[in-house]
Parts: sequence; C-alpha cells; structure tokens
Amino acid sequence: MQQQPNLFRKKKEAANEPLPFRRRAMEWVRQGWRSAGTVFAVLLALALAWSVFNGRHGLSTWYQQRNQEKQLKHEIDDLQQENAHLRNHVERLKSDPGAIEHEAREKLHYAKPGEVIYTLPPDPQSQPHSQPSVQPAGQPAGSGR
Repeated sequence: MQQQPNLFRKKKEAANEPLPFRRRAMEWVRQGWRSAGTVFAVLLALALAWSVFNGRHGLSTWYQQRNQEKQLKHEIDDLQQENAHLRNHVERLKSDPGAIEHEAREKLHYAKPGEVIYTLPPDPQSQPHSQPSVQPAGQPAGSGR
C-alpha cells in the first residue's frame, strides 16, 4: 500500500518558506484594497454630507432663500396695502371737493379770502424764540409776497 502524502504538512512547510516578491506584493495589494476602499467610501460620504449642508444648492442656501422669500412677500404685502391706500386717496381727490380743499389747505397752505394762516416752526425746541409767521389770505405760505 502506498502512503498518501500529507497535504497538511506540505502547506505548513510552504507557509514557512518565504514567498516570492511578486506574490507578496499581490497579497499586500489584496489586503490593502479593503482598507483603501473603506477609506474612499468614508471620504465620499463626508463629501456628500458637506455638499448637502453647505453646497451650492445645500440646506443653508435653501434656508437663506426661504427667509429672503418671506421677507420679499412681506414687503410685497406692505406695498400692495400702500398702493391700495394711495388709490383710495386719488379716488377721493377726484370725487370729493372737501378732500381737495383739505389737501390744498394742509399741504399747499392755501386759505380762503379773509383767512389768516399761522405757520409754526416744525420743532419748537430747536427754535424756542421764533414767532409764528403770518401770511395774508389767498397766497400760499413761503411765497414771500
């Protein structure tokens, strides 16, 4: 009977022998690829996370644009209210003679014949000793006649 060679013993003996350089390099590369692949995947995940938060179209940009949109909508609402108020004022001036007279008296300082307009300084604390000016009727204030 022939004895079969002990395969385990040969492998053990082969493990003790140094491997050729090329084969050792290939083993090192195979083992290194796993850790290199893990490092690459982690770096890729970090880059993606940074892009989501701080990128050109990230969450911080979205949040800033959302705040700007709210501010602009508020400004539009204010301007629409002011526009409606001015439209109503124009309509009153077109149709109501009393509103026209009120504007002429308040803004243009017009007076009816026989009336005297007293104009006070806008800030009495800045000019404490000035006296009110008297304008004759029928002339706007500041005309100097």
